[in-house]
Amino acid sequence: MKLVDEIFEMYKGKIRGSQEDLDMIAFTILEQLDQSELFDMVKELSEEELAYFIRLYIVESLKGRLEQMEDTRPFYH
Repeated sequence: MKLVDEIFEMYKGKIRGSQEDLDMIAFTILEQLDQSELFDMVKELSEEELAYFIRLYIVESLKGRLEQMEDTRPFYH
C-alpha cells in the first residue's frame, strides 16, 4: 500500500516500532483524513491488500469483543 510505504520511509529510524508508537502514527494520520479520502485509499488497494485489510479488521474486532466478554465475566478463585 502506497500510504504504508510513505509512512515507513518517513518514520524509519525514528520510532521503536512499539504498539504505542504505531497506534500514535495511525491515529494521527486518520485524524487528518475525511471519509472520502479514506474511501479513495481503499479503492487504490489491490485485491490481495483489500482481503488482508478486511481480514485484519475481522481479527482485531473479534479480539476486542472477546476481551470485553472476559472483562465482564465474574472472577472465581
